[in-house]
Amino acid sequence: MAKSPSAKTSNAKTSKAGNAKAGSAQAAASASAAPSINIGISEKDRAAIAQGLSRLLADTYTLYLTTHNFHWNVTGPMFNTLHTMFMQQYTELWNAVDPVAERIRALGHHAPGSYAAFGKLASLSDAPEQPPEALAMVRILVEGHEAVARTARTLFPLADKASDEPTADLLTQRLTVHEQTAWMLRSLLQ
Repeated sequence: MAKSPSAKTSNAKTSKAGNAKAGSAQAAASASAAPSINIGISEKDRAAIAQGLSRLLADTYTLYLTTHNFHWNVTGPMFNTLHTMFMQQYTELWNAVDPVAERIRALGHHAPGSYAAFGKLASLSDAPEQPPEALAMVRILVEGHEAVARTARTLFPLADKASDEPTADLLTQRLTVHEQTAWMLRSLLQ
């Protein structure tokens, strides 16, 4: 059956209106979409730095959990000293994870945030199931802080190559804390 001229005109108007709405929706979506990241660091370099920072985040979080565990479970003649020291250390570590994760986000990547992801990325072992003696805890934390320092240090060439000063600054801050904490803990073992 042939359509009347008025039906053809009506269908054309409906089709044009539908196309206009679709175009308008696409334009609105494009206008509200975030522009691509252009901070002067290539996507390849941002991805490599974010991957390294993800390992640093995993190490930091793992060390945080171990330190908090030891704070709860330390016993012996050094209880008061270690309990207080471990609390200061796990508080510092807790405050450190957010800037690392936020730097990953600023580089345009997702920060890992699950135990499964941290387990795959971390270079540190999880805390022992059975709490060790107090000085063994100290030794484990010395090794943990040194491991986190090594992880941070591996990122400097990437940050330097990409002229990523914010990441380099963050790494310098973290290295200062981890090296100083390792030294202080090691002093308890001598």
